[in-house]
Formats: sequence, C-alpha cells, structure tokens
Amino acid sequence: MASSTSEEQGSASSNFIPQNSSNYISLDFEPNMEYQFVEQLEERYKCASCHSVLHNPHQTGCGHRFCENCILSLRELNAVSICPVDKEIIKPQEVFKDNCCKREVLNLQVFCKNAPHCAAKMILGRFQDHLLQCLFQPVQCSNECCQERVLRKDLKDHLGLHCQFREETCPYCKKDIVVISLQVDEHITVCPEVEQECPYKHYGCPVKDKRVNLKEHENSALREHMLLVLEKNCRLEEQIYDLHKNLELKESKIQQLSETVKKFEKEFRQFVQLFGKNGNLLANTQVLASHIDKSAWLETQVRELLEAANQQQNKFDLRPLMNTIDTIKQKITLLETYDQRLVTLEGQTNRHDAHINVHKAQLNKNEERFKMLEGTCYNGKLIWKVTDYKMKKREATEGRTVSIFSQPFYTSRCGYRLCARAYLNGDGSGKGTHLSLYFVVMKGEFDSLLQWPFKQRVTMMLLDQSGKKNHITEIFKADPNSSSFKRPDGEMNIASGCPRFVAHSTLENTKNTYIKEDTLFMKVVVDLSDLEDL
Repeated sequence: MASSTSEEQGSASSNFIPQNSSNYISLDFEPNMEYQFVEQLEERYKCASCHSVLHNPHQTGCGHRFCENCILSLRELNAVSICPVDKEIIKPQEVFKDNCCKREVLNLQVFCKNAPHCAAKMILGRFQDHLLQCLFQPVQCSNECCQERVLRKDLKDHLGLHCQFREETCPYCKKDIVVISLQVDEHITVCPEVEQECPYKHYGCPVKDKRVNLKEHENSALREHMLLVLEKNCRLEEQIYDLHKNLELKESKIQQLSETVKKFEKEFRQFVQLFGKNGNLLANTQVLASHIDKSAWLETQVRELLEAANQQQNKFDLRPLMNTIDTIKQKITLLETYDQRLVTLEGQTNRHDAHINVHKAQLNKNEERFKMLEGTCYNGKLIWKVTDYKMKKREATEGRTVSIFSQPFYTSRCGYRLCARAYLNGDGSGKGTHLSLYFVVMKGEFDSLLQWPFKQRVTMMLLDQSGKKNHITEIFKADPNSSSFKRPDGEMNIASGCPRFVAHSTLENTKNTYIKEDTLFMKVVVDLSDLEDL
C-alpha cells in the first residue's frame, strides 16, 4: 500500500496530474495569442508566470495559478520549483488542475481578432470555431499551386475571377485551360474549332470556316485565290497610274502658284521700302491716296498755269499768273493744316484709348472687390482655401513671395476686421521647416465704436481633407498688452500666432490628407461668446 502511494506521488511529481482531473471540457483556445476581451481581464485569470490568460490552469499549494506549460517549465528549469509571486517552494503533490477556473476562462467573452471588420463576440473556448466561419479570416486558396491567401468572403470571387491557377473552358473546343499556363484569349487564337474568315477575304474570297478546315480550303482553292490577287493588283496599278497623273498636274499648279507668290513677295517688298517698315498699313495707304490726290491736283494746276503763261507770254501781263500761284499756295497751306489736324486727332484718340484702359483696370479691380465681399464672413469664422501650394511654397523659398494673406473676415457686420497670414516656408524659428500661421487685426470701418484692445480667444486650424477630422489645432487668447491687439494705426497690426504651426514633414506626408490636389484649407475661429453686438 505504501509502495502504491509512493508511485502515485512520483507520477504527480513528474507530470503534475491533479487529483480532480476526471472532468474535461471540450472547449479550448490557442495559447500565446493576443485576445481582445469584451471586459477587462481580471488578474485571477492571468498566469502568475507569463501574465497571459490562463491556458489549462493549474493551482499550486500557495494558491497561485499557472498555465500548464508554464508550471512544467518551472519544473524543468529548476530542481526545486519556486513560485515567482511569493517565493514559496512549489510541491508537486500540491499542484492540481483547476477545472473550475478553466471553465470560467473558456466562457470569457472576446472579440473576433478580425475586428473592427468583424463585429462578432464569442466565448474564448469557441474562438477557433468562429475563425473557421469568419468571413474576414484570411484563408488559403484551394486551387492547386496557388499560395495566395484571401479573406473568406472574397474566396468565391478569387476562385472564379482572379486566381491565376483557375481553369476556364474554351467556348469552342470545350477544353479546360489553366489561366496562368495559357490565357483564354491566347487559346482562342490557336483553337482549331474557332470559325474564321479566309485569309484571302481582302481579295474577295467569301469563305468562312473553322480554323482546322481553312488550311484544306487554302490548298484546294489556290488557283481561284491567285486569280483574285491578280485582279486586285491590276486594279491597284490602274489606280497608281491615275494618282501619278494627278500628282504631276498638282505639281505643275504648285509651281505656278509658287512663282505667283514670289512675284507678290517682290512687289510687297518694294511697297514696304517705299512707305517704310513702321506704321500702320491702312494709315500708309490713306496717306498714299492723299498724296496721289495732291499730286493729281497739283499737276492739273501746273498745266493750267503753263497754259496761262503761254497765253500771257505775249501780253506781258503777269497778274493772273501771280493770282493763280497765290491760290495754289493757299490750298497747299490748307492741305497742310488738315494733316496737322489729323495728327492732333490721332493724339486725342490715343489719349481716349489710355483713359478707356484705366477705366477697364478700375472695373476689374471693382469686380475683384465685389467677389471678395461676396465671400466675406461676418460670424468670426474664416475658411481659407490655398491653391497651387507647390508653386507658392517655391516662391516663398526663393524669397519672391515670402507670405500670403487671406481674405478679410469680421466678427459681425460692424465688428472687428481680421485676416490670416501664412508663411509657407516658415518664419522665425519655423523658417525652412514649418508652415507658420498668424492672426492679424486689420483697420476697420467701425473701429471707433469697438472695445480695445482686442481680447478674444482665437482658434487656428489646418483642416484634414479625409473626412476623419484629424485637424491640427492651436488656440491662444489675445494678450491685451501686446501691440498686435491694440486699435490699428495703419492698415494692419503686427501679426501674432504660431511660427511652428505644422512641420513640412507632417503637412506634405502622403499618408496624411492635409494637401489634396495641390490645395490646403485653413480655418480661423474667433470666440464671440463675450462680445457685444453694436
């Protein structure tokens, strides 16, 4: 009897077999995995050695629980096992399998490891069973040779549409083809059952048959095919001859046109030399016509003068001749006066054109101002859209446009006039590494009615364009002692804000969505809670 007891103790010593281990639970789970419990895991369900959830828990004589593998490891590592919690010696005969604790552990509620895609909850003991059905669990493709793992919900589509090792049936010969070995489209180009037109269709052969039969057709109809080719070639030769004749005719016409163009070019150069290379062609033509009229009129007058001189030569009476010459002089003077008036009118026209350009520029400025007024906010909020970010940052880096200003906005219709100022390549401590964002108090139309200094709390934000609202935010309260918030003497006060508002590495990181389509959005919000409306 004593010997039997000794053997039983030795067995318990080596294998830690508990006395109450007759009842087993069919449920189980994989150890050494990270489980997400619905409720926080209590300490009594954690192994005193590995601190993970207990797997096949064993309890020692000192009252602490260990995983089965952990208690065995303690025995293997040390001749005398020591409890890591209270440093008590673990006596093998006092170690027993804690089935009560095991049942409690196996019934703990856990989330699926594929959360948040899978929203299922189950007891820990059914975790592996759930994974065998979970639609979001990666599984191995069942096609031979395919090593790809896909989500269970996508397995059907993968097997039917995407797997390179799937088989597809040729619609003609009904043969199954492995896609990766030979594409179906490629197979159709060689499939003997596909119906094709005769290669000599271009020459007029109407035959259409399966690929396997076309070779025989080509051999049997060789003479007919050659006649079709010969007939086609004859027609082509006739067309080539006609085209050659048309080409010769067109070349002759082109040569004639080229000579005509050269003649016109020569006449045009002579014309340019005659009237000068500068000036308006229409004006030169008008001047030319005027001079031609003058010349014709002068020729007529000179002829009349010569006739009068011949008539008066024998009479020695020069008075009519002198009168005629005086009349001619007066008319010439009158013509010169007309030329001066034309020059004066041309100058007036140029001045009118200049005035019109000034008015156009003013209209454009007014249109820009109206657009700005349409987009102006009067509720203390500014949404600032900055487009062409890369170009504007490059201009800031090169020192051409160091900073940019937003459109003005107001705390109310008769409130403070404000704007934002950004240094895309940074300012001060943020130069070259950050985007600097400042808040500016501007001179307004109602400043004499407002309370000074400006004391409101201001929130500045860089907006996330992904819809996840991961905005970058800075909040400050206006310092009443700072000159930035006094009543403006000039157009605007000195800007105040954040020189290191956001790092370029964060702003331009492709994983973030602060810049989208080369555009970013910034928002400024003024706290209006303690402001009195006028």
